[in-house]
Amino acid sequence: MQWTGVFPAATTQFAPDLSIDFAATQNVLDKLIEDGVHGLTIMGTCGENNSLEPDEKLKVLAAACETAKGRVPVMVGVSELTTPRAVKFAAEAARIGADALMVLPAMVYVPKEAELVAHIKAVAAASDLPIMLYNNPTAYRVNISMSVLDALVKVSTIVAVKESSSDTRRYTDVFNAFGDRYIMMAGLDDVAFEGLSLGAVGWISGLTSAFPRESVELVECLQKGDMVRALEIYRWFMPLLHLDAEHDLVQSIKLAEQIMGRGSERVRMPRLPLEGARRAEVTAMVEKAAATRPSGS
Repeated sequence: MQWTGVFPAATTQFAPDLSIDFAATQNVLDKLIEDGVHGLTIMGTCGENNSLEPDEKLKVLAAACETAKGRVPVMVGVSELTTPRAVKFAAEAARIGADALMVLPAMVYVPKEAELVAHIKAVAAASDLPIMLYNNPTAYRVNISMSVLDALVKVSTIVAVKESSSDTRRYTDVFNAFGDRYIMMAGLDDVAFEGLSLGAVGWISGLTSAFPRESVELVECLQKGDMVRALEIYRWFMPLLHLDAEHDLVQSIKLAEQIMGRGSERVRMPRLPLEGARRAEVTAMVEKAAATRPSGS
């Protein structure tokens, strides 16, 4: 499993009747690969995992693996209400051909740390796939603390952490506590530069779905130490990157995709497409970004 580079948090595309549009979903993924991303993260938050039925999730994963054809690794979200459901999906994901799992806490219920550790260990035992833990305390009300990471040190398949808290001190704290035991991935778009500068080796990115080439160039500039160019791209990108920290990030990212000719804004309820002043605001932001792209991007 290659962990470096840009892994867009890809969207799931829907037809007008809100059934899954598999052809459109595969087209979105294929275009991202063609634009140079280093891997795909499917059925995470932006992929509307929890709006999909169990059989739909398996079909979306199969379609993603078919599209990737080994060109880039495919990492799939494991986001379920219960531990047995998460275990079952992890085993099925391995059978279908996923390259890695992005494991979330069980949805809705806020666990004690011992319960969180037990959940993660159970999912890890379901397959031999490498695992990235998804830490997003703002969205999911659960913090994967240092003590939880310590309790998981001996689980060899747990290799990475997607850090989606806004606390950039976590990158240094994790390194100081565990050295290189856990690979760190930046997971919140509007502190991605900071995370990548503090030890993250890759970026699980939402807005890459709309602007993949700039995202790839940003990471490549940081990897080779071109801070001037990296800052130029980051400062241009920042108004859009802030959208990733809002509750309507999925609708905003899908609208951005649509404006850029890369997908549809259709979402499943309880989400609804943006409307009114918010839609106008996001549209203006995307159009401005498209008109002012950094030279050479």
